[in-house]
Amino acid sequence: MIINMFFEIMMKKIINPWRNHEGYNCFGCSPDNPIGLHMEFYEDGDYIVSTWHPEHNYQGWVDTMHGGILSTLIDEVCGWVVTRKLQTSGYTVQLNVKFRKAVPTTEPELTIRAKVTKQVRNLAYISAEITNSKGELCNEGEAIYFLMNEEKAKEMGFMHCDVEE
Repeated sequence: MIINMFFEIMMKKIINPWRNHEGYNCFGCSPDNPIGLHMEFYEDGDYIVSTWHPEHNYQGWVDTMHGGILSTLIDEVCGWVVTRKLQTSGYTVQLNVKFRKAVPTTEPELTIRAKVTKQVRNLAYISAEITNSKGELCNEGEAIYFLMNEEKAKEMGFMHCDVEE
């Protein structure tokens, strides 16, 4: 797809810092979770971006993506904003998602992107969106993430998050 070629040319792929961590089986991003979403992430300026292909197994209503899966896509990209942009680990304190347009399970590709809007002490405020292959806004999200200190992040297996060169 043209979008994937764009990602490879213009954006830098983020190296998953947990890929070799024992017990890593994240529903959102683990490549080895058999029922997971297998998301991969790219850095584009202030944004973290992912593309994802809907599947029939993730429907809520007939041929329509489940809202919980769409919310998970937003939550996951926000988590990766924390990982890459803030170089720590964290967890979701609050997640609000607005559903603007139904997403069919036949949609060829979704683009999920997010960025930090502000940081106050150990809280990061992150905005996110999902657009369809026509560029139409389908979902908007606002998340608040608690940021772990360096010691706690290391306990969780986080050292640093780099991009491919």
